[in-house]
Amino acid sequence: MRDAGLDRASDTAGGVPDLAGKIRISQSSILSWSKMPAPRVIAAEAATGVPPTELRLDLNPDHHHERTVSQGSIDPIDVARAQEYVLLATLLAAAPSKSLLDRLTGLSGDGTPLGQGHAGLAGAASRTTSAQVEREYFDLFVGLGRGELLPYASYYLTGFLNERPLSRLRTDLAALGIAGAEGNSEPEDHAAILCEIMAGMADGRLEASFVAQRALFEKHVASWMGRLFADMEQAASARFYRAVGTFGRLFIEIERQGFSFAK
Repeated sequence: MRDAGLDRASDTAGGVPDLAGKIRISQSSILSWSKMPAPRVIAAEAATGVPPTELRLDLNPDHHHERTVSQGSIDPIDVARAQEYVLLATLLAAAPSKSLLDRLTGLSGDGTPLGQGHAGLAGAASRTTSAQVEREYFDLFVGLGRGELLPYASYYLTGFLNERPLSRLRTDLAALGIAGAEGNSEPEDHAAILCEIMAGMADGRLEASFVAQRALFEKHVASWMGRLFADMEQAASARFYRAVGTFGRLFIEIERQGFSFAK
């Protein structure tokens, strides 16, 4: 029996073919699911605006998790880090829905660099529409043949896709017991997937020591993702995503400094 959350996501997207296109997997993968795999929830929320707790009831903190995490045992700083990574993963995986844009307009900033990044996102969200940002996302990351930007570690580190950085990442993820999501058409070195992994490590959903987190960040994130966000700030097609680039660049620098200080 298909899960109600999966049915709602399909209906909201306009059907299984539209949902598959929006979250960039095959229709056959969706048709084989009884419920939405947890790693696809972020992209589905971005594509449909349906809250994660409705897409997967069992991921609600008030219900039983597939692997229970005691939030009281997680440092509040790590919870906050995870939230920033989830936001970046969501915005990099798909164009934000109207619901997400509306929520972004409510972000408040402060005098810190990250607070200013939040304020920039809020302002950019208030000046666009879901239709405009969907076109912008297409031009930036998909395009007719290819987008203006290619958000993959292999491309930024070698100039080509599916090269040695991807195979090294897969080896490191396997050593941590992290497997690719079923039906995912994107290689694991996509920026959105790496941000999802970092979020899971930060909030305890993925079991990893601080040393393992730092190693993954330094080897597979810090080595290139700051350049991606800087390029996003300068991209000709970027309007809303210019603010995403600024926010992402600032956050990655904060993470780099934090891991450096902890050595």
